[in-house]
Amino acid sequence: MQLSRTTNRIRRRRRIRSKISGTAERPRLTVHKSLRHLRVQLVDDQAGRTLVALSTLHVKKGISLSEAADMGSILAKKAGEIGIKTVVFDRGGYQYHGQIKALAEAARKEGLQF
Repeated sequence: MQLSRTTNRIRRRRRIRSKISGTAERPRLTVHKSLRHLRVQLVDDQAGRTLVALSTLHVKKGISLSEAADMGSILAKKAGEIGIKTVVFDRGGYQYHGQIKALAEAARKEGLQF
């Protein structure tokens, strides 16, 4: 039986999510990607709070690699403002490739450790 791409991604997401969790000192950097938009959050799972959130909802078309990299650097700067230096990366079941990779590398370049 052939499963759909989305079903396989959700299975990967559940498997990853069962192993990682965010705290106040080291929140979870979660990524959600749709066909048109990219959403990124820093989440404290123990308190159930979102600390920082970014989205590309203002962009009308799909986002490019440079825009994903800009999101990563902006996220790292906002995290630094509230005193967060290390995070746990939750790629949401997506491949570490393209927009996800550009976002992660830009955040690392700005000083965020994961």
